[in-house]
Amino acid sequence: MNLIFLKLNNGPIRNPLVWTGTKCIIFLCTVWVLILTSCRSSVESIDPEPELPIDIPEGDVSVAAYYFPNWGPVAESEWQLIKFAKPRFNGHQQPKVPLWGYENENEPAVMSKKIEAAASHGIDAFIFDWYYFDQPHGKYLYKALEEGFLGADNNTDIKFALMWCNHDVGNMKGAVTPGTFTDIMDYIIEKYFKHPSYWLIDGCPYFSIYQIHTFIETFGGDVQKAAEAIGLFRSKVKAAGFKDLHLNGVLFGLNNYMDVAVNSLKVNSTTSYVWIHHNALPSFPATKYEVAVDQYFRSVKNGGGANGLEKPATSIPVPYHLNVSMGWDSSPRCGNASDWMQRRDYPYGAVITDNTPYLFKKALAEAKKITMEKPPGERIITINSWNEWGEGSYLEPDTQNEMKYLKAVRDVFK
Repeated sequence: MNLIFLKLNNGPIRNPLVWTGTKCIIFLCTVWVLILTSCRSSVESIDPEPELPIDIPEGDVSVAAYYFPNWGPVAESEWQLIKFAKPRFNGHQQPKVPLWGYENENEPAVMSKKIEAAASHGIDAFIFDWYYFDQPHGKYLYKALEEGFLGADNNTDIKFALMWCNHDVGNMKGAVTPGTFTDIMDYIIEKYFKHPSYWLIDGCPYFSIYQIHTFIETFGGDVQKAAEAIGLFRSKVKAAGFKDLHLNGVLFGLNNYMDVAVNSLKVNSTTSYVWIHHNALPSFPATKYEVAVDQYFRSVKNGGGANGLEKPATSIPVPYHLNVSMGWDSSPRCGNASDWMQRRDYPYGAVITDNTPYLFKKALAEAKKITMEKPPGERIITINSWNEWGEGSYLEPDTQNEMKYLKAVRDVFK
């Protein structure tokens, strides 16, 4: 509108009281044209840049999406937090509303729909976040897998695997006793590894440990005892008819234990759970997705990140499976806290914005390009995630983008 005021101030008319009817009409038409021109210019100035074609490499890659199993009945799960999440700053997109509604994943029919959507869009496996603590707690957040997935009539359409989330949850300690770890070995071999849908890498069941340093704490910091426990695990797996165990370590939990993990525990591969484990979001309250993409791939190629990517990923002595994160926004887990803008500790802190399906697809294509340079047996990519609604990183359809993130995965990998 400033343009309009300039036109008026510079015009020849000084006294509007002596205008003729014709002059009034001409003046009003001129003002209307200027308003339309100004509005059109404003709209044109915010048009997004055109989405250029994405170069997608040919070839096959195994794609595994992390699955966070805490979306059962609304009253017993995190759906309540998602339903009542609120925007924290101008332009903050909250709440995020699931297109399928607030469904109970423990029901086989509900899980069957997820399996069909994942399998038809290029997802080869779900890696379930899996919890098991010392008694009296035992299993935790297991119903989505044991009742939903294993009960679904189409569970052979996709593979599944476990990432043992051996971190503290409230008063449940991630560093379990050695005896509990022995129970874990026996349980997962019988309950999961022997299932026809369990994900095998070269004939070996894939089993990931989220925090290797916590696993070593299980044995009082004694690396030799930790190594002996993994040796026992491998022998039990072989006795069950498998070639060996494929032990994966998440970089976030390796910290300064890379040499121990590789040389003593004989970790077979590494990966990441989410990008922000390696690079803090530089802008608060929001960092653009393209910045997070650039940070991660720079760390993979050149180092300079944290939690295992201080050096280029090629320096890791075992295969590293790239990760692609769809986004990050853990603000729903802050509830109605009034001090959100003042805090930086999890789940507070910056969020990722502008993580469009197009930019996500570009990140997937870049990860595939790098992965295709590896030997065939190492061509694996993990995605964060299928359903981390509480952390703003999910492939499941929402009311804003519907199936577009899943279509991005299909376009790159299917």
